[in-house]
Amino acid sequence: MRPSTWADRLMGLLVRFVGLVILLATIVAAAASFVYNQSEESDQAARVAMQVNMRLRDHVAILEGVRALYQSDPSSSGPGIRAYLSSLQPQVQAPGMEGIGIAAAMSAGAPALPEAQLRQNYGEDIKVWPATDQKIGFAVVLVEPYTPRRHAALGFDMYSNPTRRAAMRRAWQTGQPAVSGVVHLAQERAAARKQNGFLIYVPVYARQPASPLTTVATRPGTRPVEAFIYAPFRSEDMMKAVIGQQINGIDGIEVYAGDGPNAPLLYRHGKVGWDAQVQKIRVADRVWTMRISYGRFFERLGRPVAILLFGLALAVLATQLHRVQQRRVGVAQALAEEQARHAADRELMIGEMAHRMKNAFARIGALARITLRESTDLRDFETKFDGRMRALSDAKQMLVTGAVDSVELGQILRRELEIAGWTTERLALLDGPVVDLEDESAQAISLAIHELVTNSIKYGALSGRGDLAVDWRYDEGDVELRWAESGLAETPHIETESFGTQFIRSLIERQLKGSWQRTAVDNGLTIVIRWPDNGRTT
Repeated sequence: MRPSTWADRLMGLLVRFVGLVILLATIVAAAASFVYNQSEESDQAARVAMQVNMRLRDHVAILEGVRALYQSDPSSSGPGIRAYLSSLQPQVQAPGMEGIGIAAAMSAGAPALPEAQLRQNYGEDIKVWPATDQKIGFAVVLVEPYTPRRHAALGFDMYSNPTRRAAMRRAWQTGQPAVSGVVHLAQERAAARKQNGFLIYVPVYARQPASPLTTVATRPGTRPVEAFIYAPFRSEDMMKAVIGQQINGIDGIEVYAGDGPNAPLLYRHGKVGWDAQVQKIRVADRVWTMRISYGRFFERLGRPVAILLFGLALAVLATQLHRVQQRRVGVAQALAEEQARHAADRELMIGEMAHRMKNAFARIGALARITLRESTDLRDFETKFDGRMRALSDAKQMLVTGAVDSVELGQILRRELEIAGWTTERLALLDGPVVDLEDESAQAISLAIHELVTNSIKYGALSGRGDLAVDWRYDEGDVELRWAESGLAETPHIETESFGTQFIRSLIERQLKGSWQRTAVDNGLTIVIRWPDNGRTT
């Protein structure tokens, strides 16, 4: 390993560590910025909720002031209350109410007193409505400040409506202000644009002795009531009056008349997102829910994203600088490794050439000895030896020059075994499927078979000391060649590999992408070679 390699690795680790620190710091900063923005929005939402709470408390205080005036002087239900409200100007001091009204008690089917009060207050005959099955009722006899739209509520029996009746009963029971659920106000009949609404009721208990100008309503277990002071609210008008110009900075706001999941929706403006701030507001005797979404996407995420992108840019820059350095080092290392591979290849080729020359001379000598044993005289020896040498030369020439597009496996085996001394009759017994080998595969197989034949001539069955069986077949997309020698003088020692054996295995594994297996038992040697059938087969 080069001396600078450890320094390069240390530098790589350092750069990765610095990049990781930058990335973590960026994520922490972005998260902190996001949390800060969320906290800021939460504070703004809390301020809006506090404004609503304070304004509603102001409204309740006005109602209680009107109740005190009504209780002190029953005759003030008309002109006196008008004068009081005109002086107080609640629509200016605490805008948001639709007005202040009085709902006077009456017995079922006896609306004479409320209708008389309506005639006194407004100078016209106004009937109590609607018909109801309740034993008592509370008819609107006064709504101030007067407008034509509010005129539509005069004479309306509040107690006839279940939602209003539930709030009135709570106020009656406790003596404290009570708020209704979501309703459509009676004066909405004359409104061009309808809005949801609600009412806050304050009870006026009957005085002793009772006034002949009033009717007293009673319920078991409660004090008698002669009227309710109430304030109607149009939800949209009230929220605009309370929030004012802040509504322009709010993306969405919802108000629910309750604090549970089934609370009815009273008011909605814009679109409330998933990240809405939830606030609780106190409305008389109930807790309502307000959800506010500022929707400031770029303000909320702009800084965190900018911080994150900047940190990522720094981390990427550090990583890229290191990669440039790594490429430079990698190119140098690759060049050194390539030179080392070329040197190893040269050593292998030189060794192979020396081995081939040694085997060629050994094979020629063995062929000469075999031919000599078979020949009857010198002329017979010359004829046989010359033919075998020519066959060997032809096989080598075909292998080296690649004169044909493909070579058939059986042809290679027959030529090598013919050179090794097999007779024509024995060669005819070789049988197997036609396997056409392309150039590289043919050369690899030819060299492998040549090595097997040479080794067998030198040490095995082809030396005249044993028997040889060769066959080949297809097996699941592979070609399997089996070389089996038996009856040898001794069992071959295969614990270590000679240079020739290593060369055969290298050819099979690298060029053919195949496998090779040797087995030596009972004075026999079996070699099985398998490789994928990538050539032309028949």
